[in-house]
Amino acid sequence: MLKPRWMVLVAIILAAALSRLIPHPPNLASVSAVALFGGAYLSDRRMAFLIPLAALFLSDLVLGFYRHMEVVYLSFALIVCIGQWLRSNRTVPRILGAALASSMLFFLTTNFGVWAFGSMYPMTFDGLLACYVAAIPFFWNTIQGDLFYTVILFGGFMLLEHRFTGLRERALA
Repeated sequence: MLKPRWMVLVAIILAAALSRLIPHPPNLASVSAVALFGGAYLSDRRMAFLIPLAALFLSDLVLGFYRHMEVVYLSFALIVCIGQWLRSNRTVPRILGAALASSMLFFLTTNFGVWAFGSMYPMTFDGLLACYVAAIPFFWNTIQGDLFYTVILFGGFMLLEHRFTGLRERALA
């Protein structure tokens, strides 16, 4: 029998990932928050990676695939690791710091991928710098989306745990 807590967590992750299907400004999306949330709340380490990445993949099935998806998926796997760091001590400052760190990680890895695997920028330090500079306008949306969805996911689930005691994590005996 599936536990209510696990079912609610998976439903929240899937719903948040599917929010990508709603029209939104570029990079103002839920996926980093989904990876962070999955890492922080799914106690089975394999599921902490599998569920958020599968949810991202399901939304990509609808939206369409894109070049060098592996770089995006790698960045989200690393964000799950940040979420696992939060697991033992989910405080508001740590969660917000992790969300900002996730935004920075996504910015650095995906734009490095654009430079390394693309042909838009010369394969020089100046080319890499130009790639990062060109991406700065999108970075603001990334931060906004990550903070917004992180507050919704973490805050929403904390409220659910407070209201429904059956969703609370059991202390290990």
